[in-house]
Amino acid sequence: MAAEHAQAAKEILAAIGGPENVVSAAHCATRLRLVIADDSKVNMDAVEDAALAKGNFQAAGQLQVIYGTGTVNKVFDEFCKQGNITVGSTDDAKAAAAAKGNPFQRAIKALGDVFVPIIPAIVASGLMMGLTEGLNNAIFFMAADGVTKIHPLEMNNWWILIHTFSNASFVFLQILIGFSAARVFGGNEFLGGVIGMIMNHTGLMNAWDIPGKVEAAATATPPFNPYQVIGSDSAAQWLTQQTGSQVAAVDATQAAITAAGGIPQVSLFGLIPVTLQGYQGHVIPVVVAVFLMCVIEKWLHAHVPDMLDLFVTPLCTVLVTGLATMIVIGPIFSLFEEYVMKFFQFLLGLPFGLGGALAGAIYPFTVVLGVHHMFNALEAGLVAQTPPMDNFNPIISAANVAQGAACFAVFVKTASAKKKGLALPSGLSSLLGITEPAIYGVNLPAVKPFIGAVCGAAVGGLLSALFGLYSIAYGITGIFGYLITADMLKYTIVIVAAFAASFVITMVLYSDDEKTKAAAAREAAKEAAPATAAEVAADYAANTVVAPMTGECIDMTTVPDPVFASLAMGNGVAIEPTEGGIYAPVSGQITMVAGTGHAVGLMADDGTEILIHAGIDTVELNGEPFEIKVAAGDTVKAGQLLIEADLDAIKAAGKPATTMVIVTNTDDYAAVEQNYGACKAGQKVVTLKK
Repeated sequence: MAAEHAQAAKEILAAIGGPENVVSAAHCATRLRLVIADDSKVNMDAVEDAALAKGNFQAAGQLQVIYGTGTVNKVFDEFCKQGNITVGSTDDAKAAAAAKGNPFQRAIKALGDVFVPIIPAIVASGLMMGLTEGLNNAIFFMAADGVTKIHPLEMNNWWILIHTFSNASFVFLQILIGFSAARVFGGNEFLGGVIGMIMNHTGLMNAWDIPGKVEAAATATPPFNPYQVIGSDSAAQWLTQQTGSQVAAVDATQAAITAAGGIPQVSLFGLIPVTLQGYQGHVIPVVVAVFLMCVIEKWLHAHVPDMLDLFVTPLCTVLVTGLATMIVIGPIFSLFEEYVMKFFQFLLGLPFGLGGALAGAIYPFTVVLGVHHMFNALEAGLVAQTPPMDNFNPIISAANVAQGAACFAVFVKTASAKKKGLALPSGLSSLLGITEPAIYGVNLPAVKPFIGAVCGAAVGGLLSALFGLYSIAYGITGIFGYLITADMLKYTIVIVAAFAASFVITMVLYSDDEKTKAAAAREAAKEAAPATAAEVAADYAANTVVAPMTGECIDMTTVPDPVFASLAMGNGVAIEPTEGGIYAPVSGQITMVAGTGHAVGLMADDGTEILIHAGIDTVELNGEPFEIKVAAGDTVKAGQLLIEADLDAIKAAGKPATTMVIVTNTDDYAAVEQNYGACKAGQKVVTLKK
């Protein structure tokens, strides 16, 4: 079979125009999902005739090739291996195909995509920095003047070494961003890293040192204009004043000016001044520069002859991008970042802690909108200060802890065992800084807990601003925030106040709605009368398939999915469910469980092969509405609970909950008879005749 899968991958690769014509590749439970760069290169006849393929169609910008459960994953592995194609997700394929959203939304998403992969590096450095700086600040002696602090750890070899490790990702952050951004924008990651290196080069004046250099130049006599050209008379005059020795213009070099405390510049064509400064602590300029780099690189790949591409494209890409970065992108977007930071500093500086309260209340909404990653840029700039003072991080911590507190309040008040099971781990996750499960799974759907969490975040932000609390690193919030906070006592007060306010307000506001109460009653009834016995009809026998869900059994050819409606996967029925429990339609063995929980395959004791596919395009929900109860290889009885599906969550995500029950080996039977109409889980819906 391995040879068959390899041949299938080989044929489909050739049919679509080769691996270079693939923008994104992913698979779900039944089909290979491809985003194609140039549709004109696809031979649809060859796709139709490809080995093991059961059909194909194009939808939402994707070419979807049907292989079926148990086969598609093996063909996909071979497809990626033979084509040297990076494994993607269905979300990747969907994003590449659709490219939905307005320019601002796409820009914010791109910024998040750039930062998410490098967060572990930031967290690692942040944790080490928190430990080393925290210990160093805690262990000190006062000098005889009663003011100067002597830190013995600064002379400890272990501390020196680990402290060097701790700020590595911050010192060279632009290189990490350059590499990650190139991957997001579809360019060469290593060229992206080079752009980051250019902006971080040791030959440029370190951006963190510039304020001191500017002050030194401004107070010099005669004043030195940092925008004057290297080698100019004014630069020589300033150097003479600084050094006390006569300096000629020809000796007013970059090294001489830098050593004397000035900011060096060069002039291109005698018209374009370029300040030779690095961009340490800056984020957006690197992202924009690498985006431009990727545009240039792709254009050159498309227009430079193949025999010259290896030499011309990298050279021109780096040269043009580097010049554009130093002349235009760096200065403009550094100024933009400066104004953004000044705005938030202004906000946080509002009297009586009002700015902190507003920032805390706003932050949860930025998470909901998916724009919260933009604050990484703000925090990077704040940490780049000397000393590092990130006064936004404690506010984020308060907001995250408040989401967790709201979850705990829901856990206490709800009667639903399912909601309790979701609220408790989501609350714990929030205390560790991960709030998406709490927001999307518990608080936002119920609305009132989210309101409680926003209020708690505002209280925490208020106190943080009043205290003047700040952190010395970023990327860490919640309980781990103790490692980077400048004041543990004040930090404790802030997060406890945020937790308490959120918990109390949520306890007052929240109560189970009628739907949740009804679900809790059903859960209790199921505990009293397990579905394994109560839900299975007495007429279950060999060569029959019972309904896995309660609802309306309909003709599968009417469902709004061309694969299932065409019966390409096999014949069967579809169910419009009214309850979320998915039960085994046959007795046998579980052959496959999708990682996202939306599909399960079974082999019945009588040889019938069944695929249950819950909802349409629900693979894109990343498993959030599904709670899997079984694993591949398990032996089950008809009527045994396989998956709990949250129908409300599926519908809220804009996906049909229509569930397909497919006999994938339909060809083994002479006829398939269906029973349409209202059905209860366990009632016979399909009869198979030999």
